[in-house]
Amino acid sequence: MTDERFERSRALLGDAAFKRLANAHIAVFGVGGVGSWCAEALLRTGIRRLTLIDNDAVAPSNINRQRQARPNTIGLPKVEMLRDQLLEIVPEAQITARTERYTPQSAASFEELINSSDVIIDAIDSVDCKAHLIRRCTECTAGKPMIFSSLGAALRTDPTKVRAAPFHKVTGDGLARALRNRFRKDGIALPRHPCVYSEELPKALPDSSKGSIMPVTCAFGMALASLAINQIAQPT
Repeated sequence: MTDERFERSRALLGDAAFKRLANAHIAVFGVGGVGSWCAEALLRTGIRRLTLIDNDAVAPSNINRQRQARPNTIGLPKVEMLRDQLLEIVPEAQITARTERYTPQSAASFEELINSSDVIIDAIDSVDCKAHLIRRCTECTAGKPMIFSSLGAALRTDPTKVRAAPFHKVTGDGLARALRNRFRKDGIALPRHPCVYSEELPKALPDSSKGSIMPVTCAFGMALASLAINQIAQPT
């Protein structure tokens, strides 16, 4: 019997592609304003195995843009709250919540996860941690997992300016610039993996804060989910 919950996804993508989605495993590193919406889009489209990684707790300042942030979740682990909310949508999904942080020092504890994932969603905002995860995935000679990275979503207000491009072709993004400097300092060739970024110039706020709004962070998450879905759906 056809599952009516996902008949629209199956009708658009086809039976074979939808089956590939159901069998795929995606790890989402960082479940803030970008990663949380990406995870929901993946689940609603047909992904059934997700691992969520983030060591933060929900803060009041998250309510303006993060899926799991509500008054009654403040102070609780982001990954656990997001997992519980996603399971309300698809109760049979396999969703693992890891209240941990990926860093160069903790990377070894994520090796099994990375090796078992088909796609890595990189929604990390730390330059050191992001650069290490990108290097780990893009230097894999087997071509698996595929990694898709979010660049800077803060200080933008126009979601129609969100784009996707290989890392080495991204311009005008401060996070990409910092990563390029790090890779060049380490003598590493610039990665060519797909990234989501904005063509909009960032706002210059007087207090140097990193303001952000949901229409933009959510658009980043939707773009990342689309990249992952299309990657998995295509025949190998």
